[in-house]
Amino acid sequence: MTIRPGLRRWARRLAVVFLALLLAGTCFSLGYNAATSGRAREPAGMEFVQAGGIRTRYRHWGAQGPPIVLVHGAAESADTWEDVAALLAVRHRVFALDLTGWGYSERRGPYDTAHQAAQLLGFLGALRLDGALLAGHSSGAGVVAAAALEAPSRVGGVVFLDGDALDTGAGAGADRLRFVLRDPYRTTLLRLAVRSDWVIRTIYGAQCGPSCPRLDREGVDRWRRPLQVTGAERALWAMRGVIGLPASRVAALAELGLRTSVVFGAEDDVFSPSSPHETARRIGAPPPVLIPGARHLSLVSHPRPVADAIGAVAGR
Repeated sequence: MTIRPGLRRWARRLAVVFLALLLAGTCFSLGYNAATSGRAREPAGMEFVQAGGIRTRYRHWGAQGPPIVLVHGAAESADTWEDVAALLAVRHRVFALDLTGWGYSERRGPYDTAHQAAQLLGFLGALRLDGALLAGHSSGAGVVAAAALEAPSRVGGVVFLDGDALDTGAGAGADRLRFVLRDPYRTTLLRLAVRSDWVIRTIYGAQCGPSCPRLDREGVDRWRRPLQVTGAERALWAMRGVIGLPASRVAALAELGLRTSVVFGAEDDVFSPSSPHETARRIGAPPPVLIPGARHLSLVSHPRPVADAIGAVAGR
């Protein structure tokens, strides 16, 4: 087949335009990355402990009562639990830690369920919290499940909040994205997103819903800053999109005799509507607690019902 001269000219022009845009984009990306290379500092006054060999940041509330340890999900931190923890602290000693890869804990891979569960068990040991009820939000459900399966005698019970603990589901596309995007472009796109108040508020609003308080400047910074500290970007690109356990492994929780509970926002669109009931059956828990009007960030939008559900398992 013969290509007409006119088509060849247009093909050459398009190739030139493409190369020019690629060069301009690369120059912008390199310049932007250099201009935004400074990293954020950790807030002052935080508490740390060595947990599983990881310098782990944590928060605590309450001075007496049975212990509860709260484990956050992806892109969250111990701070995400603040409102729930304050309510639980009336009758319990409450602790929340930053898993490695998130918040202000030391970044040390691999950023998988087994490693974070080892960090969680190390945290229990460091603060002498054996027998604590473990509550995990979203992907944190997989971490508390893995910890309970690894050392059931050290765990008082398990609560899954807006999570099924499985290694499938939301976030799977991130694994493909990691291989498509290369530096310097992925660093540029990540920093543009993280530095945008609009992006943070939009994601927060979609996951949290109309019941959540609007993020002011301090609120935006609370979500943004952990993604800007030293090592955060490198850790993000080293993570899998989904962490969790195979269904057969999660189902083994039903054989341990632990107190178990499943709590979901009734309007959580990260998981299917059947997921709460399937998860409860899988781990031998009572029927799930569904929180009306709550989406995936039920711990932020509806702290009282979430605290009541966790407290019911912990004992009051």
